[in-house]
Amino acid sequence: MLEGLEQPTPWDVRPPVRTVAHSGSTDQEDTPARDVPADDRRLVLPLKAGAATFGTVTLTRTDRRAPFADADRDLAGELVAHTAVCLDNARRYAHEHATALLLQRNLLPQELPEHTTVEPAHHYIPGAGPTGVGGDSYDVISLSGARVGLVVGDVVGHGLHAAVTMGRLRTTVRALAALDLAPDELLSRLDDLVGQARIGIDPRDAEGAAPAVCARCLYVVYDAVHGRIAAASAGHLPPVVVPPGGPAAPLDVPVGLPLGVGGMPFEAAEFEIEEHSLLALFTDGLVIGADGDPDAGVVGLCRTLTEHSGLHPDDIRRRLAAPRDPAAARDDAALLLVRVRPLAEDHMASWRIDPDPAEVAGARAFTNAQLAHWGLDAVGFAVELIVSELDTNAIRYGAPPVDLRLLRDQDRALICEVSDGRETSPRLRRARPDEEGGRGLFLVAQLADQWGARYTREGKTIWAEVPIRPDAEPTIPFDLDAEDADALGI
Repeated sequence: MLEGLEQPTPWDVRPPVRTVAHSGSTDQEDTPARDVPADDRRLVLPLKAGAATFGTVTLTRTDRRAPFADADRDLAGELVAHTAVCLDNARRYAHEHATALLLQRNLLPQELPEHTTVEPAHHYIPGAGPTGVGGDSYDVISLSGARVGLVVGDVVGHGLHAAVTMGRLRTTVRALAALDLAPDELLSRLDDLVGQARIGIDPRDAEGAAPAVCARCLYVVYDAVHGRIAAASAGHLPPVVVPPGGPAAPLDVPVGLPLGVGGMPFEAAEFEIEEHSLLALFTDGLVIGADGDPDAGVVGLCRTLTEHSGLHPDDIRRRLAAPRDPAAARDDAALLLVRVRPLAEDHMASWRIDPDPAEVAGARAFTNAQLAHWGLDAVGFAVELIVSELDTNAIRYGAPPVDLRLLRDQDRALICEVSDGRETSPRLRRARPDEEGGRGLFLVAQLADQWGARYTREGKTIWAEVPIRPDAEPTIPFDLDAEDADALGI
């Protein structure tokens, strides 16, 4: 019987072996437990489960009672064995719970990146009880064109497996967001990857732990230039928007099937959003009460957001988290609050370019004039060359209309965008020494901090981002010999 009790749980992590001395204090490593003499009125039993010894149990009978009999010794041995198993289970559970919670907190973003166009605040509360560690997550992702991606997600399940699955899904979302996909397309590709690679959404991977059955995700893109947001949901609650001075209300976002179910496409919705509105993205653990109904919780959330909409997002976060008792919460909860800000009109400039190679010189002149207006002569060489290369490619290989747009993201970066009506994708390649062309995108990649392409209903946009420092002196970002300088007109 005792042999069967030594393997009470399926935990994989074994604690370090501990042994005990006569006094009951613990010593590390492999020193065997010291025998404690016993007589008919005193029993000294080792409190041991498997290879772990927690101490000793001493039972004593006074002179008024009969000495211990064999039946008493057997009963005491069973009680002590059961106690040791319970202690071992509790220690193993505490170890796994702490490991899962630490892993989850490290997989969540520790600090959200600073953006010119959004002011975020975030909050996460683990649930209480034996399944307190869950798979809720949030993220803020920088996108091209002064746009921002906002993400909240929830893995259906608890424990270490759900935390790991959440981390894998969050990494996948960031990789797909870097492709500048629309929200519905991003969720479709994420759903395909979950179905093909079974990113943690598979009970067969759980190995005895609580499996992650499926996942829910909400992806929102805020475009500060046009004052619009686009959103798509995979089984997730829609976001709540609070316009300045207006009541809070959930957005009418079409809700698709959760990730991992598959079989149905996702649908995105676009909305106009007023300047300085507040967006709230949250998981169901924040709004589901004891009755399991999220509707009443969403109504209460909207009421609180309406009452305190004028406060800083971080102050609103504290007010929303205060009524929630972490000790009584059955599920974990994630909250992402974002105050949206427009990009100032003076920080945007655009120009329609005729599809004629001779017009590239005019685009360079327009660029130089705009940079001088912004006081950004320090990046003039790099930006002029980028504009020249992108405009030339659009005119030569693209289709009308060709548009140039410059965006100044405060003192962080200057964004150059060239759009045309063809959806062909540019390709960065290494030109051979005897080739006269093929180096345009290579130069753009060297001059820009980052660059890429995104696709729209009208065609495509090639963008490049150049870091700026208004007080810097004009420089050439790499060494040029005389022949190269003459070829570039320097």
